[in-house]
Amino acid sequence: QVQLVESGGGLVQPGGSLRLSCTASGSFSTIFLMRWYRQAPGKQREMVATITSGGSTNYADPVKGRFTISRDDAQNTVYLQMNSLKPDDTAVYYCNAFHPLPPMNVWGQGTQVTVSS
Repeated sequence: QVQLVESGGGLVQPGGSLRLSCTASGSFSTIFLMRWYRQAPGKQREMVATITSGGSTNYADPVKGRFTISRDDAQNTVYLQMNSLKPDDTAVYYCNAFHPLPPMNVWGQGTQVTVSS
């Protein structure tokens, strides 16, 4: 069973940058889809960015042009580079690994990102 550990969260001023990391134990390169989600207080968890095993990416509209998802299969790690951060980006960010067959849908423990002056 794959386990995910996120890191890189913290407090940053508006306009600043952070890079989140999600490192997986176990086999990583064959995982079909790696995803970043976030959940702000009182709101539903929402998808932020996804990347396939082939490197195709997809972004939620609010983060397009500001966030970049990437993966390093040699390091079993997926990254989320976040630039031009806004207070609305404040949330707990979760990493997710999804594979259809055999079925897998694994979540990390989350990392807090706070954007505030």
